[in-house]
Amino acid sequence: MTSSSVLPPAAPASATAPETTHVTGPAPRPRRQRRAPKSPSVLLSKAGVTALLGLATLYTLLPLTWLMLSSTKSREDLFGTNGFALGDETHLADNLGHLFAADDGIYVRWLINTVLYAGVGALLASVFSVAAGYAFDKLAFPGKERLFSLVLLGVMVPGTAMAIPLYLLASKAGLVNTFWGVFIPGLVFPFGVYLARVFSASYVPDEVLEAARMDGAGEFRTFCRIAFPMIAPGFVTIFLFQFTQIWNSFFLPLVMLSDQDLYPVNLGLYVWYSSALNQGHPEDYLLAVVGSLVAVAPLIAVFLMLQRFWKSGMTAGAVK
Repeated sequence: MTSSSVLPPAAPASATAPETTHVTGPAPRPRRQRRAPKSPSVLLSKAGVTALLGLATLYTLLPLTWLMLSSTKSREDLFGTNGFALGDETHLADNLGHLFAADDGIYVRWLINTVLYAGVGALLASVFSVAAGYAFDKLAFPGKERLFSLVLLGVMVPGTAMAIPLYLLASKAGLVNTFWGVFIPGLVFPFGVYLARVFSASYVPDEVLEAARMDGAGEFRTFCRIAFPMIAPGFVTIFLFQFTQIWNSFFLPLVMLSDQDLYPVNLGLYVWYSSALNQGHPEDYLLAVVGSLVAVAPLIAVFLMLQRFWKSGMTAGAVK
């Protein structure tokens, strides 16, 4: 017997030594972990916004509440009771009668002056602003954008800073201590021009104007009969802004006027309040309080009457 006949057969090489594979491509990048979304700040959260709105509401309503309650008190209760509590008796009718009879009814004169300054002035300023804004938006003329840049510059200058230059100009023109010295500056409203251009771009389609021109309408007639009715919500919004600004104007009449018959109501109330503090006339303090309540009433009435137009105008251009 030979040795080859007793040894087992050799196993194949592929079964005992498996082949290894090598990856030649770039190594895969590790996956980035997604960052957890940041939680909104406390001020931007729902509770924070609600708290801020609540503070703003209190800031608005508390002075008005104090004014309404104080106007119903007698002079003794005004200084002897809590400002947010009613007095022993209601004297609102007596206080109103005393207000309109004081100094030969000068408060009525101040109210009429304010209505003329603010009502007529804001109406004319709104017409001029809408016409100018429409021209800047729809018409082509040399230097249009440069002129509009000057209008925007006028928006950024506060009205108080213009009081002294306006006084110097009015002094040269002989308008100091006259009705026109306060009325004419109220006709200029750069922010209204800017708003009118925005409203014109949002409300007045160019195709409508082209159709009117093709039918033979001139530019003035196109503006008055077609464009102006379309910008009516914007006109009301501009009127309310300017009406409120002129009604609350104080520094310009203070610089420009010395005749009490020309005073707006704000300046007249300041005179009564200063008289109560500096000249020892406590009855003028009650007049200033009741007069302030009456002076607020027209503003509230105008906003309530025109709020429908005002709301629609404020949302113009919000959705394209």
